[in-house]
Amino acid sequence: MKILYVTTIGLTMGFFKDLIKELIGQGHTVEIACNESDRPVDPFYHELGCPVHQIDCSRSPLSKATVKAIKQLKGLVETNRYDVVHCHTPVAATCTRLACRKLRKTQGVKVFYTAHGFHFCKGAPLKNWLIYYPVEKLCAHYTDKLITINHEDYSLAQRKMKAREVLYVPGVGVDLKRFQNVFVDKAAKRRELGIPEDATVLLSVSEVNENKNHQIIIRAMARLQRENMHYMIAGSGPLADALLQLAQSLGMADRVHMLGYRNDIPELCYAADIFCFPSYREGLGLAAIEAMACGLPIVTSNVHGINDYSQNNVTGYKCAPKDTDGFAEAIRKLADDPTLRKQIGVRNVKLSESYDVSRIVPLMMEIYHPISSSQGEESSSVFCEKIQEGTIRQ
Repeated sequence: MKILYVTTIGLTMGFFKDLIKELIGQGHTVEIACNESDRPVDPFYHELGCPVHQIDCSRSPLSKATVKAIKQLKGLVETNRYDVVHCHTPVAATCTRLACRKLRKTQGVKVFYTAHGFHFCKGAPLKNWLIYYPVEKLCAHYTDKLITINHEDYSLAQRKMKAREVLYVPGVGVDLKRFQNVFVDKAAKRRELGIPEDATVLLSVSEVNENKNHQIIIRAMARLQRENMHYMIAGSGPLADALLQLAQSLGMADRVHMLGYRNDIPELCYAADIFCFPSYREGLGLAAIEAMACGLPIVTSNVHGINDYSQNNVTGYKCAPKDTDGFAEAIRKLADDPTLRKQIGVRNVKLSESYDVSRIVPLMMEIYHPISSSQGEESSSVFCEKIQEGTIRQ
């Protein structure tokens, strides 16, 4: 097969390395289309020999660049005659499906769309439903396989989206080998970060934006009034300064650590005691699963894809995104009970295995190649329904 992957920015391609390596290993050709001027594709793909095509796509759904990107994609697909065009992220997926609307009939191209978490979900702002829902509903008509990564989106897509097939696969996969069995000198790592060795350390890993809701953890810490509790935030984004100002206003400027973009996430996890993930919306949330793989208990919001793995009294605790007292109490329980943290951590390592990339890649390969057996062929939709029902173990 000749396959085109389409993402809004090149950075997103970092999630698909194992799958694309497998596709190429089985003799398929994979090309990439994205906006390389905004976070380029990982050099890994150039080493694999994947051609990269520039499209002037913008992350803003209302950008004028959208019309240009549609024309660019249409010309690219017409010229190169791909068998499959697999799109990701809302804007790129909209451009792709509109560009391929007629080409699905005239050239027989199949359009796959992996929805990495619908922007409209339970509790999402009304504007998200007004902007994103009508577009997704329309474009579903031009989608051969709509792949969802959490149960809430899967259920909604089955009921509301008229794609040819609606499928469920539990995420893009986590390379657990990178996070498990990592040796870290916890005390030394804390000294490097300027955090007391005996502190209770909270950690969040994500872009620093409004959706990630870091402020609720800072406010929860203020409620607890514990001088020896520190909060590390690994990631960059537009709200970094605002979070520091909030911490200063609450008298905790020396206990909130904005670490910026980091390449040592496994080490940070092993240096922490509790992982916090209070987002308003998440398609799944790989950072929390990575923390689980490191043996950390998690404190999360009770929304969207997070609910697929976050369980009260099992993986840690979860609260409504705006429940400051709830987050404070959840953090207190774990901070006060090292034995409980350890018990939950051991359990979380095991639970994270369901999301290992070694399990996800074969599921995606089945979507590209429906199961064949001596009894006949079984479609990928039936296969993914069995995953949903638990009759095939992940």
